Amino acid sequence: MSRIGKQPIAIPSGIEVTVNGTVVTIKKGNQSSNVETHGRVGVEVAEGKIILARNGESKQDSAFWGTYRALINNAVVGLSAGFKKSLEINGVGYRAAVKGNVLELQLGYSHPINYEIPAGLNITVEKNVISVEGADKQQVGQAAAIIRGFRAPEPYKGKGVKYSDEVIVRKAGKTAKK
Repeated sequence: MSRIGKQPIAIPSGIEVTVNGTVVTIKKGNQSSNVETHGRVGVEVAEGKIILARNGESKQDSAFWGTYRALINNAVVGLSAGFKKSLEINGVGYRAAVKGNVLELQLGYSHPINYEIPAGLNITVEKNVISVEGADKQQVGQAAAIIRGFRAPEPYKGKGVKYSDEVIVRKAGKTAKK
């Protein structure tokens, strides 16, 4: 059984962590992130580390222990370093541009697709690469998944929007019979 909850979370310099009841607040400058534990785990800040403790010995208590440790760690890492996802656009005439607070995509449809950039995210476009950056891991991943969903890569020519590290398994397609 994994014991990820046992590992203490180191607090980097410049990050301030406070525990108020069941809410853990992580702050850096004017940015902050809250994690609500609903009283399922005990949270303590000591000696520059966040330590989580289980409330019981059941299997569910172990699951909450690891889950909340991961959520709090993601909030700390997000505010200190941030998260980034890169997407590639492949296809003739496929392109993207950021205009103000809107990502405009031309993906082979009869109309452009306008995706409004959520607050807290920074989206940039360089040639055929879209970069989604932010402090909230879930929000970065969700935005990248939505953008990819506008034109998912197809297996015959590989056209579409894909993650930079994604591998598209190509199919042979039809062959001429003699």
